[in-house]
Amino acid sequence: MKLIKPKFWDRNYLTFQSLLLYPLTFIIDLRNLITFFEKPKKYTQIKTICIGNIYLGGTGKTPLVSFLAKKLKNKFKTIIIKKKYQSHLDEKKLLENYNKVLFDDDRVLSLSKAIKKKFELAIFDDGLQDKKIEYDLKIACFNSISLAGNELRLPSGPLRERLNNLRRYDAVFISGKPVDKIFLKKIKKINPKIEIFNGEYVPTNYKKFKNKNYMTFSGIGNPLGFAQTLNKYGIKSVSNLIYPDHYEYSETEINKIKKLANEKNLKILTTEKDFYRIPIELRKNISFLKIAIRISNLKKFNKFLSKYL
Repeated sequence: MKLIKPKFWDRNYLTFQSLLLYPLTFIIDLRNLITFFEKPKKYTQIKTICIGNIYLGGTGKTPLVSFLAKKLKNKFKTIIIKKKYQSHLDEKKLLENYNKVLFDDDRVLSLSKAIKKKFELAIFDDGLQDKKIEYDLKIACFNSISLAGNELRLPSGPLRERLNNLRRYDAVFISGKPVDKIFLKKIKKINPKIEIFNGEYVPTNYKKFKNKNYMTFSGIGNPLGFAQTLNKYGIKSVSNLIYPDHYEYSETEINKIKKLANEKNLKILTTEKDFYRIPIELRKNISFLKIAIRISNLKKFNKFLSKYL
């Protein structure tokens, strides 16, 4: 059973729960220590970019992957690689709307397929913690709401590895505004050479949802971000339901949502990612907010990319 992210993960102070679970973080540390000594393989036949995260879920990496693929496919024959997890089928479907995607149990297998098919650029959706591949460019994503949370590793906190591991990466991408200046200084102290970029995920179809009342629901890593977007663009959410990240909606669940919306005379609105987790036959009368990325200082970002590609 999937769980909703615990609130204590994002406290900026130690809690009883995080202290209680702290000894278990050494399991994550041990795993990361073992992989640290793995020698990654460099694949010279193809360029590689990995868009990943240290904070578990809700950092906006998948939209950034899609943005980069769309941007670079006119210059390179481009493929997206995503490791196969059944719970990530929603992201795969979302990426496949505009891109070619390889979805295997092993990233090295997918990369080998990409090389055989003469692709020139592989963009990995996730994989920073997979040390078998030496990526040409490594970008770690955060969102401006949670940043690094309490900065502890799983399960005591939301981090998949220590924040100090940013010294191994080339750039940080922070989605949302404003961005905490203290956090930026902390990143630069860890890695003075790392580039930091910022962007916003903006809805492109929000106008048609204005002046109506909605029941909204989401099962994403950052549900607060969805709620803030609705509020910012004047979309009235009268009732909001939150589910665990990558939640698989059953017929019973969707019918329940529709029944509640009907009783309150509300339209139904969700995220694009959630929409693709709903069985096709149940999508009737459910709308989704379509999101695009807007990068601050795009010229600097383009120059940065060209340095690695």
